[in-house]
Amino acid sequence: MHFKQVFNQPTRIGTPQLTFLAVANQLSHPRLGLAISKKSDKRAVARNRIKRHIRESFRLNQQQLPGLDIVVISKPGVSQLSDADLNKMLEKSWRRLLRRFTIS
Repeated sequence: MHFKQVFNQPTRIGTPQLTFLAVANQLSHPRLGLAISKKSDKRAVARNRIKRHIRESFRLNQQQLPGLDIVVISKPGVSQLSDADLNKMLEKSWRRLLRRFTIS
């Protein structure tokens, strides 16, 4: 995936802790990129936990998503979320992204 293409003209979905940038690709499946910075948490263990949850949630929802290139960017405070809250927020974000791209 080329991150620059996603950052040029993205469709944005935002939560207080994560930002989703998406752009349609020419493929039949979605692709995921992650930008989990040290500003979200200084500890690598915490950043890796966030990445694991995002990847697993994407894996479970990718069949419903159209051909998109998606970049998930973390914001400070995301590591304070419990696993259940993080998963709930991710599920809601995938649904919002699906609605945004099936309408347009």
